[in-house]
Amino acid sequence: MPIQLFYEEKGSGEPLILLHGNGEDHTYFAHQIEFFARYFRVIAIDTRGHGASPRGQAPFTIRQFAEDLHDFMNEHQIGRAHILGFSDGGNIALVFALKYPGHVNKLILNGANLNAKGVKRSIQIPIEIGYRMAVIAAKKDKNAKKKEEMLGLMVNDPNVVPEELAELSVRTLVIAGTRDMIKASHTRLIHRSLPNSALVFLKGDHFIANKQWEKFNTVVLKFLKGKRKIVNEETIK
Repeated sequence: MPIQLFYEEKGSGEPLILLHGNGEDHTYFAHQIEFFARYFRVIAIDTRGHGASPRGQAPFTIRQFAEDLHDFMNEHQIGRAHILGFSDGGNIALVFALKYPGHVNKLILNGANLNAKGVKRSIQIPIEIGYRMAVIAAKKDKNAKKKEEMLGLMVNDPNVVPEELAELSVRTLVIAGTRDMIKASHTRLIHRSLPNSALVFLKGDHFIANKQWEKFNTVVLKFLKGKRKIVNEETIK
C-alpha cells in the first residue's frame, strides 16, 4: 500500500521534482526551492524513511523509492515532470526514468552512481565497514536497524548496468563536483552510456548544489530552459 510522502511545494508551471540524498530530507535543496520556484512548480520530496516521510513496511531500496515516486506522481496527477536528483536521489531518478521514461521531461543527475564501485574507495570502505557493523548491531538493537538500512543503500544499491542506459532517450544533464566522492571516470561512464546527455563538472565536492548553488542553479536552469547545448564535457570553475 502506498505511503504518504511529505513534500514542500512552491511556484507554478512545469513540475520540477527534487530528490535529496541518503539520510537527508528536502531541506537540502534550500537554495534550489526558492530559486527554481520563479520558473517552475517545484516539489521537494522527503524519501520514504527520511525527513517527515514514514518508513512504511515496503523494502528500503532505491527501486522501491522509485515506485514511491511513481505513486506520488499518480496521486498528485503529475503526468510528466523534470526530475533533479542528488546522490541517492539521483539514483532514484535514474531508476525511475529507466522504468517510466514517459513520466520524465528532463533529467538532472547530480553525483549519482550505478553501483558501489563508482564511489571512491576512501569513502566506500568506511561505509562498508559501518554497514557490516550495523547489520550485527541490528540483530540486538532495533534502533540500529535504521542505520543498517541507510548504509545498505550505499552498499547494495542501485546496481544499474551501464548497457541499460542506452535505451533511455530522455534529455539528461549529468553534473558532479571536480572533487566528488563519485569517481570522475564513473560519472563519465554514466554520461557516455546515456545517448542524449550533457556532462558538466563544477569546481567543488559532492555537495555542489549546496556549496556552489549559484553556479549549480545557473547551469541547471540553462539546461531546463533549453539554452545549454549537449556537449561532451565541460568544467566550470
